[in-house]
Formats: sequence, structure tokens, C-alpha cells
Amino acid sequence: MSEQQHTEAGRRSGGVLNVFAHSFLVVWVVMAAGPLIWVAISSLRPHADLVADPFGLPTNLAWENFTNAWTNADIGRYTMNSLIILAGSLTGTMLLGSMAAYVLARFSFRGNRVIHLLFVGGMMFPVFLALVPLFFVLNNFGLLNTRQGLIIVYIAYSLPFTTFFLVSFFRTLPTGVQEAATLDGASHTRTFFQIMMPMARPGLISIGIFNFLGQWNQFVLPRVLNVGDPDDAVLPQGLAALMVQQGYEGDWGALYAGVTMAMLPVLVVYVTFQRQVQTGLTAGAVR
Repeated sequence: MSEQQHTEAGRRSGGVLNVFAHSFLVVWVVMAAGPLIWVAISSLRPHADLVADPFGLPTNLAWENFTNAWTNADIGRYTMNSLIILAGSLTGTMLLGSMAAYVLARFSFRGNRVIHLLFVGGMMFPVFLALVPLFFVLNNFGLLNTRQGLIIVYIAYSLPFTTFFLVSFFRTLPTGVQEAATLDGASHTRTFFQIMMPMARPGLISIGIFNFLGQWNQFVLPRVLNVGDPDDAVLPQGLAALMVQQGYEGDWGALYAGVTMAMLPVLVVYVTFQRQVQTGLTAGAVR
């Protein structure tokens, strides 16, 4: 077979692979984005249209679905509860996780490897196995059915992956900058907050997005540890309660509107920081 025939055969095989790859991506996009688009469209349809034709297009825009979900279904209160808890838990997770990762990555001391392995082992421990012990521990400390208790638990279960991710990222940062700051008399605290953290911004944003998604959509922990006053329920609990109510009241438009409002913060955060997330995930390979 001549060289030209080899080249043509390679092009044909490459074309087949490209067609297969693009077809797979199209199917994946439809499967991933299809339900989201259907929920968003359904949130603008009146209840009668949803019952008559669940998969149809809106004949008129029912913006009152969002008003009903926000006020009548108390989605607004549930959203505020989630934002308050998320503000405390995400801040604590990022602060403690970055500090622990910086020490493990940049300093050598006895027990460094053991502590790192303990964080790694924490990722392999299913949170479901800790539900009963967590319930009694929070109850003994008087933190059951409180926002403070949920914030502490969120931080605890997010720390292992956060530390594991940031340890690898801090190791890729140049050592010369840290050494120069030390020679100039900067303390470890100043070096960390003013020099190393700004350099680690892509990694911090990447892991922050992952923590935001996990804590915003968390349902099991609030369901078990926050079973007191329903006014303190978080957004996933509120959506679950709204879904149960549909069997008796039947306002499906409000349910879809509530789900759409729950998706919007996640989409906004990801679209806003999309480039930083990609930079953070590929930084270790590029450096």
C-alpha cells in the first residue's frame, strides 16, 4: 500500500472517529440539557396546560407560577435559609481547607503524610454511615435543628475533598515567591493570605464551585439534622415538601417554577466562573 493510500485510510478512520465523538456529545447534551430545558419551559405554562399536555409548548406565559412558588409555597424563605447556611459553610470550608492544604503541601514535619492520608480517607467514608452518630452528637451539643449545626456538619463533610484537591494545587505553585517573602520578613500568615492565596485563586474557585454545588443541593443532612421548625428548612427540603403537596393541591406550575429558581444560582455561578474552573482543573497539568 502506498503512502498516499495510508494517508487516505488514516483520514477516513479519523473522520469516522470524529463523527462518532460528535454524535456521542450531541446525545450527551440532549440527555443533560433536555430535562433542564423542559423544566424551564414547564415553569412558564399554566397548570391546566400542564395537566392536558405535559410535554407541550406554552400557549401563554404564566409568570404567576414564580410568584406563587416564591410566596405561597415559601420558596423565598427556604432560599434565604439555604443562602445563610451556605454563606457560613462555604466560607468555613474554603478557609480551613486552604489553610490545611497549604501547610500539608508546603511544609515538611513529622506526621505530614499521616494527616494527608486521613483527609484522603475521609473522602471514602460515606456520609450515610455517619447520620446516626451525627444526630446524637449535635443533640448532645445542643446544635440539633439549628443553622449552626448544619454549617459545622457541611464544613466537616466538605473538608476532605477540599484539602485533597488544594494540596495538589499548592504543590504546583512556585517555591521562589514563598522563599522571597520569607527573606523579606513576612510571617507565615501574611505569606499565606497575601501571596499564596492570590496565586491559588484558580484552584480555590474550582473547588469552591464544587462545594457550592454539593452544599446547595444537599438534602439528606438537613432532612436528618434539621427536623424541627419547618421555617428553618433549606431549599431542597422546601422543594420536596412542595412536590408532596401536589398530590393534594395540584399546582404543578409552581413546582416547576420552584425547581427553576433552585437551578438558576447554580447556572449563574458556573457560567460566571467557567474559565476559572477550567484553569484550576488543568493548572496542575500545565505547570
